[in-house]
Amino acid sequence: MAVIGEKTESAPARNMSAYQIHSPTSSLPQGVVTAGSPGSIHSPQPLAEEASRKRELRLLKNREAAKECRRRKREYVRCLEARLAMLELQNKKLIDEVQYLKEACAAKSS
Repeated sequence: MAVIGEKTESAPARNMSAYQIHSPTSSLPQGVVTAGSPGSIHSPQPLAEEASRKRELRLLKNREAAKECRRRKREYVRCLEARLAMLELQNKKLIDEVQYLKEACAAKSS
């Protein structure tokens, strides 16, 4: 129990009736067991099962993230390969155009 002071306007400062006694409310989340209360001793079996379940969930999430990462990487490489093909084709056309212009310029000057 805790004594919480709540002084009212009409009560004098030393009047104890101005103070109320409140039962402490637990600030622990529901389901949390404090030491000394019945059922507070947990067997290692449920804790091991909980740890195993959490590990499996973490591994599953990691597997899915790795799969998505590999998919994104494949897509990125495909885009780079397509861009490379396009730039090689553009480069070939430009080389052909330069060759044509050199020949045309040489024919005019002779």
